[in-house]
Amino acid sequence: MTRVLKFGGTSVATPERMRQVAALARAALDASPLVVLSATAQTTDRLHAAARAAERNDGRDAEAAVHEIVARHDELVRGLFGDAVPRSLSDALDEELSALGRKLEGVRLLGELSPRSLDSIVSTGEFLSTRIFAAWLAREELDGEWFDVRRVLRTDPRHGEAEPDAAAIRELCRRELAERLAPRRIVVTQGYVGATSGGATTTLGRGGSDWSAALLGAALDADEVQIWTDVEGVFTADPRIVPEARSIPELSFAEAAELAAFGAKVLHPKTIQPAVERRIPVTVRHTARPDGRFTTIRAEATSGRPLAALASRSPVTLVTLSSTRMLDQAGFLARVFEVFGRHGASIDVIATAEVSVSLTVEADAPLERLRAELEPFARFDVVPERAIVAIVGERLKRTRGAAAKVLAAAGDCHVELISMGANEINLSLVVARDDERELVKRLHAALLGPPGG
Repeated sequence: MTRVLKFGGTSVATPERMRQVAALARAALDASPLVVLSATAQTTDRLHAAARAAERNDGRDAEAAVHEIVARHDELVRGLFGDAVPRSLSDALDEELSALGRKLEGVRLLGELSPRSLDSIVSTGEFLSTRIFAAWLAREELDGEWFDVRRVLRTDPRHGEAEPDAAAIRELCRRELAERLAPRRIVVTQGYVGATSGGATTTLGRGGSDWSAALLGAALDADEVQIWTDVEGVFTADPRIVPEARSIPELSFAEAAELAAFGAKVLHPKTIQPAVERRIPVTVRHTARPDGRFTTIRAEATSGRPLAALASRSPVTLVTLSSTRMLDQAGFLARVFEVFGRHGASIDVIATAEVSVSLTVEADAPLERLRAELEPFARFDVVPERAIVAIVGERLKRTRGAAAKVLAAAGDCHVELISMGANEINLSLVVARDDERELVKRLHAALLGPPGG
């Protein structure tokens, strides 16, 4: 039995929080825990800033960014160990920081920051946090080991957005990592970071640490992947908009994917897919409230309610294409989608009529380039500053009158587009951005109601 525990940057940002992480790892000792850590909060951003400063030969800004990183980690170390910092930890941190300095100096001298160099630089944060945490476990007299995840997390060479090789990861974990995992023993490794077959450091991009945890969990056939963060699971709506929103005990993978796609601050579905595909449950938990509520995501699970949760995203832009050429003409939409795809404009919500198609794209979509290609055969109308509000639930398709309830709750919020997802677990509304928060509040009150309602 193996349990993967992943902790984000806020969970390891202070001495108090790192001690809490150690306590959670201790509580999982019987489950042969593999602890996956992110860099401490804001460290990756500062590493990006240092790299960009070095590229433009701005030694002052690069040095300031590195100084901030060093100061924060020194404060973390002193808060944990006081004046009795282990020599092995000091040497390890010095080695990492010296390597960082050499990399930045190389970028400055060349005046060029390649994707490969950037990955090597920004991965430093994970190696710092895991070195410190492994040393703290030793201070707590817990049997453990620091492990370089690059030995097993094999990826392609697309730096910054590397694609993992699941088969290679599984084989490497069997050979290099599985034997290190045992009851009463903690193995500490890095999230977000991988390596090519040639040994070049890569990073996984958005949600990379969660993805690392799921990939390792799937490769090791773990009994559970725990994502520890600063929220008690997935909520029925954004608590900043709906204070009475509550944690959902269980979600299906499809529900979690829809919520994430439409703006909910939950796991990106891609990042947990490896675990879900192998039917390994993924739980989302609050580091500071380990006995509190949490959400379990399973392939076959369901929230148990007709409507699981609400999500919203803004700003988006509403684009309407109108043309009489759509009448009885095969391939019109295919041509439209080809143009959007070629320009990297992702379409979220779409509705069609006889002579028009309306769709939403991100606010930064290349509208003028799209217009130039599409206006020769279609009128191209743009309405900016819109919001998507999505109602998600596995049982939505079997709930009679759901759409009527949604529109009744919307009241005088002007709904400009309605779309029912092809999988029928998502009903999306497009409204003016000014109506977004009010619509979410109304829908939550009408459709999800109070606890137990």
